[in-house]
Amino acid sequence: MGVTYDKEKDVFLFNFEYDGKDDIVKLTGSGYEVEAFGDCFYYGYEFADSVAGVLRTAFIKYVKFSSSIQKDEALSQFIQKAVNDLNRKVNLYKYDLVIMPESSSNVNQYMLRYIYRFAQPSLHSMELVKSLPQNITFDMQAYEEQYLNDVLENGRPRYTTAQKDEVKSNIMSMMDLIHQKDYFTIAKDVKKSKYRPYIMNFLRFKNDKDKELYSSIREQNILVIDDVTTSGSTLSEILRTLRIINDKNQITIFSLIGRKDLMAENV
Repeated sequence: MGVTYDKEKDVFLFNFEYDGKDDIVKLTGSGYEVEAFGDCFYYGYEFADSVAGVLRTAFIKYVKFSSSIQKDEALSQFIQKAVNDLNRKVNLYKYDLVIMPESSSNVNQYMLRYIYRFAQPSLHSMELVKSLPQNITFDMQAYEEQYLNDVLENGRPRYTTAQKDEVKSNIMSMMDLIHQKDYFTIAKDVKKSKYRPYIMNFLRFKNDKDKELYSSIREQNILVIDDVTTSGSTLSEILRTLRIINDKNQITIFSLIGRKDLMAENV
C-alpha cells in the first residue's frame, strides 16, 4: 500500500491495494528490522527518498494530531496494517508489557488498544513521562572516558588539562541553563546537542508502582511503541531509563513511521 498527496485538494489519499511511484509513504513489508537499538527496532512505514521535508512534516502532523483516529477510517486502517505486520513478525501474544513515551499524539494510545487484540489479557502498559528540568543530569564520567581521555596514535593525550577544564566548564554552564528552562524548550535544544548521549534522566516512570512493576518483570518480552522516529533520541532515552532498572528483559521497539538508516552509534 501507499499514500499520495493531492496538492489541489490538500489531502492525503490512502491506497491499501497498490504501490505507486508517486507514493510519499510506503509500508515496509512484514515489519522492517533495523540494525539500531541493539537489533530490536521495527517500523511500519517509511517515506520515499524524494519526499520534501515540508510534505513529510505535514503528513506527520496529520497522523499524530488527528482529532479522532477512530472516525478516520483510512488512518485507522493505516495504523492497523502496520501493527498486523508487526504481529506476523514478532507474535505480540508473547509480550508481557507495553511501554510508550508520554505524548500529546493519539497514535500511541490507539496502537496500544489495537495491540490488546493480539496480546494476552494480562498484558500491562505504562508511560514514561518527562522529568522536571532540575532533575536532568550529565554523565561526566562516561563523557571523560569516551571522549576527553582519548589518546593519539603516539600515545599522547588528545586534549590538554586546560582544554578538558574548558569543556567541563561549558558543560556545567549548559546544564545550569537546562535546569532553568521548561521541558519543551529543553527537548528541542538537547536533540540538536552533540552532548545528547550523555544527558541523563530525561524520562522517568510515571509513579513508583510502574517502576516496581517493570523491575519485577524479569527475562520477559517488553514492547516499546512510539508514533514517529526520526533522530531516535526519545527511544534511546527510553532504553537507557529501562536498562538502569532492569537489564534482563528482551526489549522490542516498534515505531509506526521510522527510518531505515537509523544507526546504533547515533542514538
